[in-house]
Amino acid sequence: MSTARIRFSADILRRLGEELNPHLDKGIVELVKNSYDADATWCRIEMSGTGGAGGTIIVTDNGDGMTPAEIERGWLVLGSSTKNAARRTRLGRIPAGSKGLGRLAALRMGSRALLTTRPRKQPADQYRLPIDWRAFEATEVIDDVALNIDHSVRSPGAGPGTEIRIQGLRKRIQLMEVKRLARELILLADPFGDDPAGFAPTLIAPDFNDLARLVQKRYFDDAEYHLAAGVDETGRATAAVVDWKGKPMFSADHDEIAATTGARRPYDCPAVRFDLWVFILDRATFSTRTSTLQEVRQWLGEFGGVHVYHNGLRVMPYGNPGNDWLEMNLRRVRSPEERPGTNTSIGRVVVTDTDARLAQKTDRSGYVEDESFTDLVRFAQDAMGWMANRRMEAAERRRAKVRRFVSTRSRAAHRALQTAIDQVPPSDREPLEAAFKQYDRSRDQEADTLRKEVQLYRTLSTAGITAATFAHESSGNPIKVIGQSVDALARRASKMLGDQYESLLGRPVTGIRRAVSSLSVLGNATLKLLDHDKRRLSRVDLHDVLREVVGTFRPFLDGRNVATTVCLCSGNPYVRGSRAAIESIVTNLLNNSLTAFESAGTMGRRIELATSVEDGRWRLAVSDNGPGITDISTRDIWLPGRTTRKNGTGLGLTIVRDAVRDLDGDVDAREYGGLGGAEIIVEIPILEGSGE
Repeated sequence: MSTARIRFSADILRRLGEELNPHLDKGIVELVKNSYDADATWCRIEMSGTGGAGGTIIVTDNGDGMTPAEIERGWLVLGSSTKNAARRTRLGRIPAGSKGLGRLAALRMGSRALLTTRPRKQPADQYRLPIDWRAFEATEVIDDVALNIDHSVRSPGAGPGTEIRIQGLRKRIQLMEVKRLARELILLADPFGDDPAGFAPTLIAPDFNDLARLVQKRYFDDAEYHLAAGVDETGRATAAVVDWKGKPMFSADHDEIAATTGARRPYDCPAVRFDLWVFILDRATFSTRTSTLQEVRQWLGEFGGVHVYHNGLRVMPYGNPGNDWLEMNLRRVRSPEERPGTNTSIGRVVVTDTDARLAQKTDRSGYVEDESFTDLVRFAQDAMGWMANRRMEAAERRRAKVRRFVSTRSRAAHRALQTAIDQVPPSDREPLEAAFKQYDRSRDQEADTLRKEVQLYRTLSTAGITAATFAHESSGNPIKVIGQSVDALARRASKMLGDQYESLLGRPVTGIRRAVSSLSVLGNATLKLLDHDKRRLSRVDLHDVLREVVGTFRPFLDGRNVATTVCLCSGNPYVRGSRAAIESIVTNLLNNSLTAFESAGTMGRRIELATSVEDGRWRLAVSDNGPGITDISTRDIWLPGRTTRKNGTGLGLTIVRDAVRDLDGDVDAREYGGLGGAEIIVEIPILEGSGE
């Protein structure tokens, strides 16, 4: 019996090397990571003659070096590693290297490579390993080329360390490649940290020193606020936000952070620390700062975004220009208020992963996107979402405070002016009072105009939300054409088929007519919402509006098999306001239930609208048997832009809240009400005697 073994073609070196990792920065960075694993405190990269083919790259460090056994069993072994993430190095570092393929790509950038190493374990020895890649290209299989490790006595005073010399570069190195490498080296070992004994790679090349000085300027103190969040070993998260003076603003535990997306389970990822510094880039903000707006813009332009550090070293491409791996810019577009983007913030995600739960791709283009990585992303997005919600909540409180202050000051000024007029001699008082009344009328007209404009915008938003809710139902040909065509087909088919028409086509035609009737609700509801007269301030019969809105939606509700119950209390409660405001409230609450039904696929759909009057307040409770309030906290559902529905606007409940507040009322939400689904409760003070 003969024996055989698998052998590798010499061409595999090219496929696993330069084809898998074709970029200069990735290959050189892998060599620098080897220096980090060897406990080097510095690593220097020198380039000469790289403007054309034939140049040289030299990578030197002061690490622990390698013995012949470590060279043979570790450095020369491709596709595996003797390094163990659970076994720390002499300096307490978690090893970063794993497969050796990135190192191979760097070594093969030239026609020859020379390894010179002085092991810490053998203070008098030095070893050299020359590699001529041309020898491999001239043979069929790798095993046919022997490599020799030469021994010599090291020079006096020469400490431990390693030098890798890549000679005879196969192609010239472009300036942009050098700049990209410089940026990667500067960011490699977390320059935003505070470890003076940390790892510091340097590149002897143009632009490197300028970039290095730029990153060291550290404009963090000019950030408007700083998010510090983390996940512990059990998957539980915490977060806190401080302002630019270091004053605490908000804090949260795991349940509040995870409730941003509704999945309150622990995060299935390694221990993580997430820091994000967010800047307000305008002249007013920087008018009191020592740094200039232009300096900070340049700094963020080079290093902005959220970078990832895995066991001490940066993971590419996260945080690279154009790499928005946390979808910060997309989320900012959807909800621009209080959300940072990659050009207005800088951050770092520091992962401590001794169990190797996060695996990097073979080509070093980021992590394998498994469940651990997905939960790492979810945590960072949840933390930013929580921060945005709290800042938006604070901003709305500020706006409400300003509105109250302006209203109070206006009333005080009105009284003061009236008092001053009363003190004027009677002979001069009449023209002053006439002028003051004219001013009052003009001011009331202006306020009324502004109030109508605000209501118009809310009405337009409500109309848009209504249109979005039914958009998929009303796409295609106009409803009128569909209805007319169905009628024509029904008449002709009835004549042609006679008694067979009902059994063959009766049900399909009836179904189409029912669908057309449902879709026509969209046009009717939109036109009614846009009625100009409804935005005028007047006495509004609340039950009358409620019945009208439900009546308008009734064909659609019936077409969607939604059983709608309206339970009105006795009496005729009314308010002083606009009919459009009440319509906006009821319409958006109906839309909210319909959307919940659609997303959850609820069967046997039910909506109940019930009213009552107590202590001079009208109470409207809208409940359904949908899935309830899930994937979002009841605290955050009122914030603009917050929605759990794909392509939703997140404005419906915000409009409800604002319209209710304008009527001096309150609104509340329950995750699960009497019918099992969500319940929204609106309370509005009514005019005296109107509830009887």
